[in-house]
Parts: sequence; C-alpha cells; structure tokens
Amino acid sequence: MAVNLQKGQKISLEKEAGGALSRVTMGLGWDVAKSGGFFGFGAKSQAVDLDASVVMFDESNRPVDVVWFRQLKSRDGSVTHTGDNRTGAGDGDDEQIVVDLRTVPANVRSLVFTVNSFTGQNFSTVQNAFCRLFDTGSGKEIARYDLSVQGSHTAQIMAKLYRHNGEWKMHAIGENGTGRTFDDLMPLIVPHL
Repeated sequence: MAVNLQKGQKISLEKEAGGALSRVTMGLGWDVAKSGGFFGFGAKSQAVDLDASVVMFDESNRPVDVVWFRQLKSRDGSVTHTGDNRTGAGDGDDEQIVVDLRTVPANVRSLVFTVNSFTGQNFSTVQNAFCRLFDTGSGKEIARYDLSVQGSHTAQIMAKLYRHNGEWKMHAIGENGTGRTFDDLMPLIVPHL
C-alpha cells in the first residue's frame, strides 16, 4: 500500500517498494476547478497547463541537467518525460517522468521534481492535484502526495529523490512558489538540497 506523504516526510523507496527498484515513475495529475454555476449547473472551467519538471543536481548542489516539456530526455538518457498535457484532461496521471535509477550517473546526488502553471493561473484553479511515485515495472504505487492545497501560488516544489548511503530515498517537500518554469523556483530549491 502506498504511503500518503505529508509535507517534509522522508521515506526509503526500497523499504516502501518491498525490494530494490530499478525504474520509478513520478506521475502528476490534476483537474481544472469548476467555477460559478447554480447547484453545479452552468459551471465553467478554463484549461490549466501544469508542467512537471525534474532538475538533476550533483554532489556540489549544482544543476547538471533538467527534463521538462522542452527537453523530454536527460542528456545521459536516464530520465524521460512522457509528454506535455496542457489541459489536465483525462483520468490518472496527466504527465509522467520516468527515472531509470540504475543509469542515473554516479555524480547525480538528487533529483528535484517541480510543478509549474505555465499559463500563470494559480492553484485555486485546480483540484484533485497529486504527485505519485510508482515502480515502473510492476505499477505498484510507492508514495502519493496531495498537491491540492489551493492558493495564490503558481508553482510547487513537489519532492526530491536522493541518494543516501547507497540507497534512494524520497523527501516530500511541498513548498509553494511562484513561476512559470522550474527556473523561477531555483532559489527556493537550493535550501532543500
């Protein structure tokens, strides 16, 4: 059973998965909040383009690569973004980032996942937003983090995967921010490295 993460919580991926992991997927899902209407009738919604990104950092906390909708694969090939969803339409994950933990270069110490509203709407315009981590091979969900804290922020630092004593761990960060891309969040990410 997946762990429902709370802000700031840390888990061991292998312990939660029940064994060694080779590939994990970070899924991002959201729905557009309906606005207006009387008893739910006549409610309208506007497309919201949330974007999942991952920044790869080395031992010195320097960014070495980034995977996002403008670069769907890391230069080393260990991380792949499955594509940009610009509306939140559909059930389940709207965007996914797949990480092959076996091939992440040894100099990469952490991977920080972010979500940004590229169109600039704040999180009050989304509902049912989540990120989840699952074993890519089995589909077993390892951890889930609720992102639906509505507010005036347009971005959030979701989580960090990091190496500790030869093992991959996950830290649910959940820090709200402002910005259309991961670049705008870099000053907020650094303290979490």
